Amino acid sequence: MAKVAERGEARAQRAPSARGALASLSLAMLLSSLGTSIANVALPTLAEAFAASFPAVQWIVLAYLLAITTLIVSVGRLGDIVGRRRLLLAGLLLFTAASVLCGVAPTLWLLIAARAAQGLGAAIMMALTVALVGETVPQARTGSAMGLLGTMSAIGTALGPSLGGLLIAGPGWRAIFLINLPLGLLAWLLARRCLPADRPRPEGDRAGFDRVGTLLLALTLAAYALAMTAGHGRFGAVNLALLLAAILGGGLFVLAEARAASPLVRLAAFRHAPLSASLATNALVSTVMMATLVVGPFYLLRGLRLPEALVGIVMSIGPIISALSGVPAGRIVDRLGASLVVVVGLIEITAGSVALSVLPAMFGVAGYVAAIAVLTPGYQLFQAANNTAVMTDVRPDQRGVMSGMLSLSRNLGLVTGASVMGAVFALASGTTDLAAARPEAVAAGLSVTFVVATMLVAVALVIAAGSRVLAAVLPARR
Repeated sequence: MAKVAERGEARAQRAPSARGALASLSLAMLLSSLGTSIANVALPTLAEAFAASFPAVQWIVLAYLLAITTLIVSVGRLGDIVGRRRLLLAGLLLFTAASVLCGVAPTLWLLIAARAAQGLGAAIMMALTVALVGETVPQARTGSAMGLLGTMSAIGTALGPSLGGLLIAGPGWRAIFLINLPLGLLAWLLARRCLPADRPRPEGDRAGFDRVGTLLLALTLAAYALAMTAGHGRFGAVNLALLLAAILGGGLFVLAEARAASPLVRLAAFRHAPLSASLATNALVSTVMMATLVVGPFYLLRGLRLPEALVGIVMSIGPIISALSGVPAGRIVDRLGASLVVVVGLIEITAGSVALSVLPAMFGVAGYVAAIAVLTPGYQLFQAANNTAVMTDVRPDQRGVMSGMLSLSRNLGLVTGASVMGAVFALASGTTDLAAARPEAVAAGLSVTFVVATMLVAVALVIAAGSRVLAAVLPARR
């Protein structure tokens, strides 16, 4: 009886730590997503404050996103080597210190440099929060934890514009960065107190860090991101040169990884059909979801001629639904299994894309909201299930890099969606000057854009279903 009582007491002592660990990971995810969205609303104010052009101040956002996109796989791998808890604590401190530097920056270029450093901290936080779930949450509750992280990401994205607007109107633009000081310190204290200590690895098992692969991947991803974002919607000679550089860099990266003694990414892992399918579908779905953020405001403002205040309210509906549906989505994954819920989520996203191509033309803003109400919960189901499927099957010493690969595939989808789906919308609307486009042209552009989006999700659905068939057939053949 005494031993049973001791075990019960030990469990009771561990429970708060587990909750605290999940709270620290959730806060880290919130901060990194908040950093993505809170600066956007300040760009006009910053252009005035620094007497700079709009393309110049856009680098405040671009520097943050580029740092995340180019480094997220590398920092995930570094966490596998040096310890995920140790690196996450360092990332939280870097993010917090860089936020303070952003808040006191006297010049635009110092602000941009500080935002790049902040992006490095955010890359560490994004990669390692997902990787650390496997060490803090029982496997049976992994889906719920992934759903919670998805909820915090949605809350951060939704909260950014409104919180940023309030801070700019009150204390001023510097407050949008300085607010991260107390929040970052709280996340660091929670993580230091509650996250489990890194497990020591045998001396002979310490893998080296692939510097060549890291550099090649960073340059490749930077070239691709710039190819998709440079030119302000026009794909010219510079974009083509950057895209060709990205393709060349990708080829060199594959060659380097094939020869590396301790590669950054183990290419053999991509022979595992479910993993490759998860990354591919993640990129395709993120491309489609970005279309709602790029195309939606133009349609509501120019197609339906809604007042700007009402546009903001309608655009906030999607993130609010995401925040409300994230945790339930995770619980559904725990009950039904990740592979089944991935397919269910993709079917719901397909239905939402079809609805966006049809319902707004029939019912106006009500049709748009109804379609978003179908699309968004499907995305949360997909995201929770897809993340769970990858992180459950991956080897413990590869969790950091695979979490980074998941985040990378999502970010590449977002970058591609902003460029490609925006170009599809402009082409379908029949003009590059969307501010002067007729309402019916904008409505036609929305419809065509989400017909294309439906095709992309259909491809993702075929990939996901095909990977399930292969996973079932290949073991039987062995």
